[in-house]
Amino acid sequence: MTPTHLPGRVAAIPALPEQTRTPPSTNALEKFNTAPVDEVRRLLLTCLRSLSWSHRIAAHRPYPDLDSLLAASDEAAYDLSPADLAEALAGETLPVLPEETYAAAHTALGAAHAAYEARFGHAFVICVGDAPAGEYLDRILEGIRSRLTNDPEEERVVAAEELRRLARERLVHHLTGTYGAHRGISPRGPRP
Repeated sequence: MTPTHLPGRVAAIPALPEQTRTPPSTNALEKFNTAPVDEVRRLLLTCLRSLSWSHRIAAHRPYPDLDSLLAASDEAAYDLSPADLAEALAGETLPVLPEETYAAAHTALGAAHAAYEARFGHAFVICVGDAPAGEYLDRILEGIRSRLTNDPEEERVVAAEELRRLARERLVHHLTGTYGAHRGISPRGPRP
């Protein structure tokens, strides 16, 4: 028998079976579509603390795919009344910082957030999207600093857009187990 590891010889490579994988959201989306309405509303309220938003999305089930659900989420968020927006903002909390963040950073964030809340009357909300963990705090502090110069109506529009983006990211997390491009950062959801 001639060894197959000698030059000019190629060992036979067995064929690998075809691999198929169901997209991670398919099963979760099926559960979302078929779960009892109260259970779905509770889940949705962890994404955005607005009763009208959660009722609207739950009422329009089933969704054929994640993109359709996200489009419905966006539309419902765009249609929030001023009272619905105030309700959603009241349910938000300060973003969670990575565990290794220095105490001074927590102090800086607390002071900046207090200034923001004193000016606008609600928690600061921002969706940092694909920010690497090392830039998370900087993005939050820069966001607060830059948005403190907004007038209240301008800030209401910006905060509504950030809430829409957060709700979308949280929905994706619940249905796929990921936060988009986040690497080890998980934004805190609304207050329970």
